[in-house]
Amino acid sequence: MAKISAINKNNKRIKLSEKYYKKRESLKKIIMNKNISFEERFKAQQKLSKLPRNSAKIRVRNRCQITGRPHGVYRKLKISRIALRQLGLEGKIPGMVKSSW
Repeated sequence: MAKISAINKNNKRIKLSEKYYKKRESLKKIIMNKNISFEERFKAQQKLSKLPRNSAKIRVRNRCQITGRPHGVYRKLKISRIALRQLGLEGKIPGMVKSSW
């Protein structure tokens, strides 16, 4: 189980990234547009840098929804390989059977 503080910090980053998503995207479009004057692009760059760092989507860590484990997490399922195996052994995932050969 991961530290509760690490899980809470990541949840805070998720909320911030959702809150500032549209604003960040619009500023990035202005910055990347070469047809706009240099001064306007520079002002957009400054506005972007004023936004909270944790509002960037890249700072969000993929964590297991069950255990909070940061490594070995399946993106589609949002659970770690260990939690997936445990749920499979308990029979809570339909169609998943323990491998034997």
